[in-house]
Amino acid sequence: MQPQPGQTDPVAADAGQGSPERELLGIVRELVRELHPQRSRYFEASPASRIERDLGIDSLSRTELILRIERAFRVRLPTHAIAEAETVQDLVAALERAGPAQIRPSLVTEAPELPSVPPATAANTLIEVLEWHAARHPDRLHLTVLQDEVTTLGTLTYAQLAAESRRVAYGLIAQDVAPGDRVAVMLPTSLEFFTAFFGILYAGAIPVPIYPPLRLSQLEDHLRRQVGILRNAGARSMIGMPEGRRLAGLLRGQLETLRSVTTVLDLQSAQPITLPPVRQAGSVALIQYTSGSTGDPKGVVLSHANLLANIRSMGAVMGATSHDVFVSWLPLYHDMGLIGAWLGCMHFAAPLYAMPPVSFLIRPESWLWAMHRYRATFSASPNFGFELCINKIPDEALTGLELSRLRMVANGAEPVSPHTIRRFTERFAHYGFPQGAIAPVYGLAECSVGLAFPPLGRAPVIDRLDRDRLSREGIATPAKADDRNPVELVACGQPLPGHEIRVVDETGREVGERKEGRVEFRGPSTTIGYYQNDTKTRELFRDGWLDSGDRGYIAGGDIYITGRVKDIIIRAGRHLYPQEIEEAVANIPGIRKGGVAVFSIADERSGTERVIVLAETREEDPVRRDALQKQAHELVTDIAGTPPDEIVLAPPQTVPKTSSGKIRRSAAREIYTCGRIGTAKSALWLQVLRLWLAGVWPRVMRLGARTKELTYAIWWWLVIASGFLLAFFVCLLLPSLHWRWAAVRLIARFGLGAACVPISCSGLDRVPVGNTILVFNHSSYMDIIVLAALLPGSPLYVAKRELARQVFAGLLLRRLGVVFVERYELSGQLADVEALIGGARSGRNIVFFPEGTFTRRPGLSAFYLGAFKIAAEARMAILPCIIRGTRTMLRSDQWFPRWSAISVEIEDAVAPEGTDFPSVVRLRDTVREVLLKHCGEPDLAELVKPDAA
Repeated sequence: MQPQPGQTDPVAADAGQGSPERELLGIVRELVRELHPQRSRYFEASPASRIERDLGIDSLSRTELILRIERAFRVRLPTHAIAEAETVQDLVAALERAGPAQIRPSLVTEAPELPSVPPATAANTLIEVLEWHAARHPDRLHLTVLQDEVTTLGTLTYAQLAAESRRVAYGLIAQDVAPGDRVAVMLPTSLEFFTAFFGILYAGAIPVPIYPPLRLSQLEDHLRRQVGILRNAGARSMIGMPEGRRLAGLLRGQLETLRSVTTVLDLQSAQPITLPPVRQAGSVALIQYTSGSTGDPKGVVLSHANLLANIRSMGAVMGATSHDVFVSWLPLYHDMGLIGAWLGCMHFAAPLYAMPPVSFLIRPESWLWAMHRYRATFSASPNFGFELCINKIPDEALTGLELSRLRMVANGAEPVSPHTIRRFTERFAHYGFPQGAIAPVYGLAECSVGLAFPPLGRAPVIDRLDRDRLSREGIATPAKADDRNPVELVACGQPLPGHEIRVVDETGREVGERKEGRVEFRGPSTTIGYYQNDTKTRELFRDGWLDSGDRGYIAGGDIYITGRVKDIIIRAGRHLYPQEIEEAVANIPGIRKGGVAVFSIADERSGTERVIVLAETREEDPVRRDALQKQAHELVTDIAGTPPDEIVLAPPQTVPKTSSGKIRRSAAREIYTCGRIGTAKSALWLQVLRLWLAGVWPRVMRLGARTKELTYAIWWWLVIASGFLLAFFVCLLLPSLHWRWAAVRLIARFGLGAACVPISCSGLDRVPVGNTILVFNHSSYMDIIVLAALLPGSPLYVAKRELARQVFAGLLLRRLGVVFVERYELSGQLADVEALIGGARSGRNIVFFPEGTFTRRPGLSAFYLGAFKIAAEARMAILPCIIRGTRTMLRSDQWFPRWSAISVEIEDAVAPEGTDFPSVVRLRDTVREVLLKHCGEPDLAELVKPDAA
């Protein structure tokens, strides 16, 4: 900006400054003019200007500022100096200490070649994991702390971590920390964090990680905000930075339990003493406070068994070994960085390279270059991290980058954007990033960290849905090809081994495929509750399942998350999803990315909800603000199908966020209702009245739907029970097996018709008269009724021997000629081989369910070999047959039936190649591949493997 006549050039007026300092100040002023065109008219930046408060340069804008300074001066500013800089003068001082721009490690990679070692699978606690590795390979590199991709701050081997941690434990015990006491850890990413965490465990105490302040100048205000967590945890001690010790009096005055605020260095000066015995697997290993819980603390209690179960389950899906390398910028106070990255690497003996989050925020390319340099195979980031890489890294900063070794980079901890996935994959494919490496995952602290992962190497699956049906009816119907306004959601994978996910309606009943509802889960990784918060703990559990607080649906075995339960807005019978609206509004030029919150306010007069859009902007010109509001109004109306009630434009840093960057919609709602933002909204009584009237009919429809479901369930059971009794007495009276099956077939068909169950069948003409084995997938008890109605002749069923001991069912099955076998003993099956083959030779087709049983979890389990061994020895062909829809109708462990269409598909026969064991295995795998291709459910073979029988 040129000075006007009569004005003095403000840069030239900076007396006493050299040319580099004037140029840096000019860069700052230019950025401020771009960010705040109105503010720059009245306020001129100076060396004393505060970067955030005076100039309005937030963390993302700071990244842009540093990029411009480094380009202009061809230097690399010290990361810690950038993070600590409060004023422009601090940046000038950092420039004076800066070294020349370094050559990227684009041609040389550095990562030690470590021998293969097994994971600590026999360990029952985290201490045992560390001791196991320290005893067997003490000098193996465990972790490296990076300042950035170039600078290393320190390393630890397993032996060093164990020794340094014991020294911390000596100091804690000397300060009267007893087993079971809670000790807070408020440290940045550093060697001290790792030794402090395990030092607490060695002392028998419980670590409570809390996030440290971004800058030391914020330490006092930051600690005041953490008092709620420290009080709820009843923290006995806190391990922090040396600067925190001067505030010990402040904290102890507010916390009765807190006895000391100390540092790792102070603790390690104590004399060695006897450590308490290693705690049990069920003992508490960690209290993880969920993001944003400073106001209403929710400390998730996790045992050693919980953490190890989660780590091992995630490792099984990822195929983790000691040859893998994990590069992470994730904060260690967050479960994704603490458990997923660090403790997972420890268990599998995979080297971890950890850098502070601020290094990534300042230079996002440092994460990518660290993965290049250390030949990473795994990493992870919330969605905003991928966005930062897309938008804030210039192409010239990526020359020579190579990411082809990556096998999985998890995208989790916040809603996953299909748009982000597409753009990140497209841009970084030019640098070797594999298409299937980015993995949308789902997890939560209440399940340690991970709950659902996609198969390794699978490209992201994106579901295009009919927006109207999802919002009005809660049904995830695929959108038509010409639909210009679909909802796009990303598949977050299938439950981890040993874990289960279900979706339930408002009454707690499980819903079927592609039906939206509340997501619940259970498994060995789940918490026992929240620490000293009985009310929240009671709300968490229901009939052995845990409430995730999320809404979603299941399709093809994958879980799709549609939003948080408390954030879903119901407007005139439609479900509106805040994150989708927020992402769209944030893309409007002039609106800050990541600075939009959408929430609802109950309108007591109408009984409906008002939709509020709170958007941050630096724009101050009234005309342009009006234009932004109009554009946002039109965009929200187009996406949601209903206009927002109010769009509030607020200054930057108004929208509250959690420590991990998530929008805190409930806090935004509180700010709005308290009148601290926005302007008063004029009455819209006519519009509200119309919305209320429009919402009456959907509420009536939902009540009718629930009544209809209950009525159908009662009728269904009446039909099934009557049919069973009729079939039972008919089979007892009829002398001929052929007559019994004919009667059962007629009863089954009549019953399915009376229950209004639509059945389609293809390939029935492929079924010959005898001498063939039919192999079906097994999803429900309904499978038997469906096949009884469809299969011709007198099929010879093979059932588990437990059914023979049931009084009524066992007698009925015996009258129908069913052969009972042991599922897990090969000898038991061989004893019945002759009876089965004889039945097939006499004109009966053998029916096998080679999975042995069924589960409520969607998926095709591993197959037992019995059916295929018989087929090979008897030279009988196998017909692969697929049943779909029965699991939705009547799921395992559930007795509330739901209407569902059912289909049966019979494929071409597969003939055995030989009688030797490899031929039997190939026959099994061929048939299973056909079923897996057509059943529409995921492959569970690697998760649950039966015996060879």
